[in-house]
Amino acid sequence: MEISTFEDLIMWARELHTNLSQCLSECSTKNPDERAQALLTYLAGHESELARITVEFEKQANPKALKTRVYDYLNNEHKRIKAHQSCDGHYANLDFDTIEREIFTFHDQLIDLYDSLAGKAEIPEAKELVDSMRAMEEHEAMRLASQIGRMNDL
Repeated sequence: MEISTFEDLIMWARELHTNLSQCLSECSTKNPDERAQALLTYLAGHESELARITVEFEKQANPKALKTRVYDYLNNEHKRIKAHQSCDGHYANLDFDTIEREIFTFHDQLIDLYDSLAGKAEIPEAKELVDSMRAMEEHEAMRLASQIGRMNDL
């Protein structure tokens, strides 16, 4: 997806979470490890919720921020984040710990992207928007870490 504005960035992020959710859900039934299945099922729901939350950014954001061009300082940073546009069954073959690492790497990459964009945003409304998106990702990553930690305790 070509990202030209912050509105495009939000749509891209929503699609990323939606695609990942669908892939995790599909792989949850194919993974032979019960713990990995439970983790994949939980993560699929979590990513679906993140997609829903991301839509709210578009609804609530300042229209000036949404239309602000981001293309000039995105520098294709978003292209290194794997989008899972088509699920290749990747997660069906991974164990619990590897799935956990990959999901946290994914979220860390999003947080880094938002952090980079916040530092480059030229208008306060755009900086506020991307700061809010970063804060949401950070909060959700912490919540995810807590929930996965509980799963490890079982």
